[in-house]
Amino acid sequence: MNATPRPVPQAAGTVLAFDFGTRRIGVAIGETLLGKARPLTTISGEENALRFAAIAKLINEWQPLLLVVGLPFATDGSEHEMTARCRRFAHQLEGRFGLPVTLVDERYSSSEADARLAEDGLAWKTRKKQVDAVAAQIILQDFFDA
Repeated sequence: MNATPRPVPQAAGTVLAFDFGTRRIGVAIGETLLGKARPLTTISGEENALRFAAIAKLINEWQPLLLVVGLPFATDGSEHEMTARCRRFAHQLEGRFGLPVTLVDERYSSSEADARLAEDGLAWKTRKKQVDAVAAQIILQDFFDA
């Protein structure tokens, strides 16, 4: 599993994307035929069992054909601790749910998401609640656009 996007599946269907973090996981959704992503929700908390239960509920509800996980790199392209954690998360998704998972370079997705929300005039407290889901949207849109 690497950060090179796979081609968008030719079959029509839903794709879920994740912006993994240690405290929150942003989730976005999109349809392969439309190639358009939108923020869906943010899963809060650090307990893995609760996080994966929330993900299972989303997968059962939306029946995605593919999962996309943002893979963070340092600005120079090197890997760091969160890169390894995101890879582990992607492997866990693949193993638990039996769905294909692809990794997408997500450098700057959170800062871009925060900037978009700030441009909309949202205060920091409001932005903080939405930034992870919008970052997941950016990750998924990058996947569709690749």
